[in-house]
Amino acid sequence: MKTKILSLFLLAGLALSACTPAATPTEHAEETTGHAVHWTYEGEEGPEHWGDLAPDYATCGTGTSQSPIDLTGAAEQDFTNISFHYQPSEVKILNNGHTVQVNYDAGSYIEVDGQRYEVAQFHYHAPSEHAVDGKLYAAELHIVHKNAAEQLAVVGLLIEEGAENAAFTELLANLPAEESPETDAGFKIDATAFLPEVQTTFRYSGSLTTPPCSEGVSWFVMTSPIQLSADQIAAFEHVHEGNNRPVQPLNTRTLSEDTTP
Repeated sequence: MKTKILSLFLLAGLALSACTPAATPTEHAEETTGHAVHWTYEGEEGPEHWGDLAPDYATCGTGTSQSPIDLTGAAEQDFTNISFHYQPSEVKILNNGHTVQVNYDAGSYIEVDGQRYEVAQFHYHAPSEHAVDGKLYAAELHIVHKNAAEQLAVVGLLIEEGAENAAFTELLANLPAEESPETDAGFKIDATAFLPEVQTTFRYSGSLTTPPCSEGVSWFVMTSPIQLSADQIAAFEHVHEGNNRPVQPLNTRTLSEDTTP
């Protein structure tokens, strides 16, 4: 009888494991133990202290290739533009306590420098994390991608106040106001509609902008900002505002700017 009961427990455990979804690639991470370490954007658990909160977060304090940065003094180069292959995706949305994140369906990707990076998710920061010549923008959207070697590439879209942007209407109407698990919002988004008409970029090697601040992330920040209306920006800010890490030193890295539209 004991053997049968033990077997039932083992089978139940295997079934539960099989039904548990794999982790979605994200800019936000947990300790290797699986327990989230609490961090914030101010006070004793704010950006200045992230590196001391957990061993896995040490790079936040000791790293020399950190993000975001001030996009100034870039070396002009003639790059091949990013090739965007975004498709409409069902909206799987969550509020993780630091931002609102939309997990993207498989099949959308970018090609850059001979590498293919699949879209994993996008999320926002308000105000922007990257600055341009010392100026922060109203907000910034990060579209996070990953290649077959598990390397990350992030396309950053700087957001300024201006005309209403229809591409964001349904998303902004369905932002979860409180921390929440992933839910199906019942509509689709095509991230292609987020992109500016001119798709030149600032490019540099950096890091995640949240703990654990892992380095080796390829950053592509659009040189042309996109516009949202004041009310649309306020909708982002109503849920999360001040969720931007301060700019970090460039140190010995090279910042480049694509000059070919």
